[in-house]
Amino acid sequence: MATPSEDAPAERLPAAAVYSVFFISGFAAILYQLVWQRSLFRLLGTSMESVTMVVTAFMLGLGLGSLAGGAISEKSRRPLAVLFGLVELGIGGFGLVSMPLFTWMASVTSGARGAEIGIIAFVAVLVPTLFMGATLPILVTYLVRRSGNVGRSVGMLYFINTLGSAAGSLLAGLWILGTLGQDRAVMLAAVVNLLVAASVLGAHAASRRTA
Repeated sequence: MATPSEDAPAERLPAAAVYSVFFISGFAAILYQLVWQRSLFRLLGTSMESVTMVVTAFMLGLGLGSLAGGAISEKSRRPLAVLFGLVELGIGGFGLVSMPLFTWMASVTSGARGAEIGIIAFVAVLVPTLFMGATLPILVTYLVRRSGNVGRSVGMLYFINTLGSAAGSLLAGLWILGTLGQDRAVMLAAVVNLLVAASVLGAHAASRRTA
């Protein structure tokens, strides 16, 4: 079992707040995935090859992000709450420009075939999926430093994030996509990420002032 780090007292966001923001982050992430995949299918085609390439690009980006997040969370001297807030800020910032960016990429790669589709899809979602994949290991490290319990930290965060994704999927199907449409659904997800970033960074700054 891991032991809490010496700098753990500086990490003062309560576990309940961490779980709450990760639930909301999962909610936003599934909106992105649903809309971005539909958008890329529309722009790059819906053949079996295109669908496979797009989904593979998402999974590869998330996996690489998870590896990067684990390495950064262990080596960075920045507080982990700040790292998480900056990652959420990056996801939200990309979300704001993602739909016009995808349309532009499709316009300049309209003749793509085969492996070229996979490369285009991977490049299109590389930045946000790297950020999304990094969130779990950053928060796991954060909670482990507080509690020393690796299993509970991983299990609870994975459960909470999956629950947020499930809620996002349900609301996307029942209301969000039908009412807002794809572009505004992505804007909603981006605003959610930016609010999460602002709340985490603000709470961390406030805790430092009162420490």
